Amino acid sequence: MIVSTRGRYALRVMIDIAENSGGEYIPMKTIADRQNISLKYLERILPVLTKNGLIEGVHGKGGGYRLCRKPEEYKVSEILSLTEGDLAPVNCLEKGAKPCPRCDECRTLPMWKDLDKLIFEYFDGITIADLAEKKEI
Repeated sequence: MIVSTRGRYALRVMIDIAENSGGEYIPMKTIADRQNISLKYLERILPVLTKNGLIEGVHGKGGGYRLCRKPEEYKVSEILSLTEGDLAPVNCLEKGAKPCPRCDECRTLPMWKDLDKLIFEYFDGITIADLAEKKEI
């Protein structure tokens, strides 16, 4: 599986905030209820998005989360890279992977590299605004 629950939920959170905030802060509980995601799970996703400057959070009364940029400035590739780490289709192409001893004679490596490039380019061409518009990708 290329994208885990964490990555899928992060996208849902970003879309929810884009669709509903209007610049206002949205409480975590509201996002959790609308997206049917447990608060415990959101407590693991939101800090990653906040720490990396995708959203900003305010604690206390009137607090919550909102986007730091316009929805069209967030690429799906950026969000998935933060939450998934790597979307490489095979282990040998993951960032930091040790070179495979067979890479010089591997007949399938060029295919995997092409697929890796296609996956990145595909996700890099879709924004949160695109997903929030509910148009066909």
